[in-house]
Amino acid sequence: MFNVLTGLAMGVIIFAITIGVGAVVLTKFGGAIAECRADLTWNATLDSCASSNGTSLDPTNTGWTSTQSLITDLGTSGLAGWTAAIIALAVGLLFIGALMGKRQY
Repeated sequence: MFNVLTGLAMGVIIFAITIGVGAVVLTKFGGAIAECRADLTWNATLDSCASSNGTSLDPTNTGWTSTQSLITDLGTSGLAGWTAAIIALAVGLLFIGALMGKRQY
Protein backbone atom coordinates (compact mmCIF):
# COMPACT_ATOMS: atom_id res chain seq x y z
CA MET A 1 0.00 0.00 0.00
CA PHE A 2 2.88 2.38 0.72
CA ASN A 3 4.23 2.02 -2.81
CA VAL A 4 0.79 3.05 -4.10
CA LEU A 5 0.88 6.10 -1.79
CA THR A 6 4.34 6.94 -3.14
CA GLY A 7 2.94 6.87 -6.67
CA LEU A 8 0.06 9.10 -5.55
CA ALA A 9 2.48 11.54 -3.93
CA MET A 10 4.57 11.72 -7.10
CA GLY A 11 1.43 12.34 -9.14
CA VAL A 12 0.35 15.20 -6.86
CA ILE A 13 3.85 16.72 -6.99
CA ILE A 14 3.88 16.58 -10.80
CA PHE A 15 0.36 18.05 -10.83
CA ALA A 16 1.47 20.98 -8.64
CA ILE A 17 4.62 21.59 -10.72
CA THR A 18 2.53 21.59 -13.90
CA ILE A 19 0.17 24.19 -12.46
CA GLY A 20 3.10 26.36 -11.28
CA VAL A 21 4.97 26.19 -14.58
CA GLY A 22 1.75 26.81 -16.49
CA ALA A 23 1.02 29.93 -14.45
CA VAL A 24 4.55 31.30 -14.98
CA VAL A 25 4.50 30.60 -18.72
CA LEU A 26 1.06 32.17 -19.13
CA THR A 27 2.13 35.25 -17.15
CA LYS A 28 5.21 35.75 -19.35
CA PHE A 29 3.17 35.12 -22.51
CA GLY A 30 0.51 37.59 -21.39
CA GLY A 31 3.19 40.22 -20.84
CA ALA A 32 4.66 39.55 -24.27
CA ILE A 33 1.34 40.12 -26.06
CA ALA A 34 0.07 42.96 -23.87
CA GLU A 35 -0.83 46.10 -25.79
CA CYS A 36 -0.60 49.34 -23.83
CA ARG A 37 -1.96 52.77 -24.71
CA ALA A 38 0.41 55.11 -26.50
CA ASP A 39 1.29 57.03 -23.30
CA LEU A 40 1.98 53.86 -21.26
CA THR A 41 4.68 51.17 -21.45
CA TRP A 42 4.65 47.56 -20.24
CA ASN A 43 6.16 47.12 -16.77
CA ALA A 44 7.01 43.45 -16.19
CA THR A 45 7.56 44.00 -12.45
CA LEU A 46 4.05 45.38 -11.93
CA ASP A 47 2.61 43.13 -14.66
CA SER A 48 0.65 46.06 -16.09
CA CYS A 49 0.96 49.12 -18.29
CA ALA A 50 2.61 51.98 -16.38
CA SER A 51 3.52 55.60 -17.06
CA SER A 52 6.49 57.59 -15.85
CA ASN A 53 4.38 59.33 -13.17
CA GLY A 54 3.31 56.02 -11.57
CA THR A 55 -0.10 55.53 -13.21
CA SER A 56 -0.80 51.84 -13.79
CA LEU A 57 -3.51 50.24 -15.95
CA ASP A 58 -4.15 46.69 -17.12
CA PRO A 59 -4.07 46.12 -20.88
CA THR A 60 -7.45 45.45 -22.47
CA ASN A 61 -6.49 43.51 -25.60
CA THR A 62 -8.08 40.09 -26.07
CA GLY A 63 -4.86 38.06 -25.81
CA TRP A 64 -3.86 39.54 -22.47
CA THR A 65 -7.33 39.17 -20.92
CA SER A 66 -7.51 35.56 -22.14
CA THR A 67 -4.19 34.65 -20.54
CA GLN A 68 -5.26 36.32 -17.28
CA SER A 69 -8.46 34.26 -17.34
CA LEU A 70 -6.44 31.07 -17.84
CA ILE A 71 -4.12 32.00 -14.96
CA THR A 72 -7.18 32.46 -12.73
CA ASP A 73 -8.53 29.09 -13.86
CA LEU A 74 -5.21 27.44 -12.93
CA GLY A 75 -4.99 29.17 -9.56
CA THR A 76 -6.79 28.55 -6.28
CA SER A 77 -10.17 29.46 -7.73
CA GLY A 78 -9.72 26.87 -10.47
CA LEU A 79 -7.78 23.67 -11.00
CA ALA A 80 -5.40 24.06 -8.05
CA GLY A 81 -8.37 24.47 -5.70
CA TRP A 82 -9.38 20.88 -6.41
CA THR A 83 -6.01 19.44 -5.34
CA ALA A 84 -7.03 18.83 -1.71
CA ALA A 85 -10.24 17.09 -2.78
CA ILE A 86 -8.36 14.90 -5.26
CA ILE A 87 -5.85 13.86 -2.57
CA ALA A 88 -8.59 13.10 -0.02
CA LEU A 89 -10.59 11.08 -2.53
CA ALA A 90 -7.57 9.09 -3.72
CA VAL A 91 -6.38 8.25 -0.19
CA GLY A 92 -9.92 7.31 0.85
CA LEU A 93 -10.32 5.02 -2.14
CA LEU A 94 -6.96 3.42 -1.39
CA PHE A 95 -8.04 2.62 2.18
CA ILE A 96 -11.43 1.33 1.05
CA GLY A 97 -9.72 -0.87 -1.53
CA ALA A 98 -7.25 -2.17 1.04
CA LEU A 99 -10.01 -2.99 3.54
CA MET A 100 -12.22 -4.68 0.96
CA GLY A 101 -9.27 -6.66 -0.38
CA LYS A 102 -8.56 -8.11 3.08
CA ARG A 103 -12.08 -9.58 3.54
CA GLN A 104 -12.27 -13.34 3.69
CA TYR A 105 -15.57 -15.09 3.09
